Amino acid sequence: MQARMLPAQRGWAWIFDGFSLWRRNPALITFLVFGCSLSLLLVAAVPLIGQVIMSLVMPALSLGIFNGCKAVAERRKVGPDILFSGFRQNLPELVKIGGIYLAGTLAVMGISLLIDSEMNTKLSKAMLGRTGWGEALDDPTFTLALLVASIGSTPLMMAYWFAPLLAGWGRVPAAKALFFSFVACMRNWRAFLTYGIGLLIIALGAGLLIAILELVSPLLALLPALAFPVIFIPVIFASFYANALDVFERIGPDELH
Repeated sequence: MQARMLPAQRGWAWIFDGFSLWRRNPALITFLVFGCSLSLLLVAAVPLIGQVIMSLVMPALSLGIFNGCKAVAERRKVGPDILFSGFRQNLPELVKIGGIYLAGTLAVMGISLLIDSEMNTKLSKAMLGRTGWGEALDDPTFTLALLVASIGSTPLMMAYWFAPLLAGWGRVPAAKALFFSFVACMRNWRAFLTYGIGLLIIALGAGLLIAILELVSPLLALLPALAFPVIFIPVIFASFYANALDVFERIGPDELH
């Protein structure tokens, strides 16, 4: 499970590989992605403990999506129940990964809120357009809190990126899975930067096209506005599988059939 160091241009290839994989079985991959999101929302709605449980089961549900992508890549027929297959693959370590990620997220958010206790409110208003981003960023306290949250969450995301796969398929303990994932992301930061820029360009390009169509006819813009996220989000998840396979080539020994 040695992580390869890939050139920057591989980041673009991950997007195309993700789309190619999604196109093989769009119904299954789309179902898995939105089924996972719905499952997490339902769990999060449980009073008091819902958010905690959601964080703990998220790695197992994520692994279910990867299991589905693997089946599609290998042209194996599987049913929608593969979404929950991750619960049968090293579940204790997957739960630990979720717990460590939750603890790290809470720590980062706690530090950010100590800097600006109203950061979440100000951020929500800016994202919803109730206040301008320029006005929000003119507040030095908010800017510092947002910067701390961004810097702090980046290594957390890097540590989590491959961790469910390493724990579920490779039977790696949670701490090692998080560490190996972080190292793999660091070794391939150029490819990941290209990958992120590519996704951003696609999202901005689609948004611009929809805006132009809306100027011509709001009804004409409705279909692409609805279709784009339904296609784009599953393709992103399929590209997660593509970059994992590219970075590690093979994550074993556990195989799901």
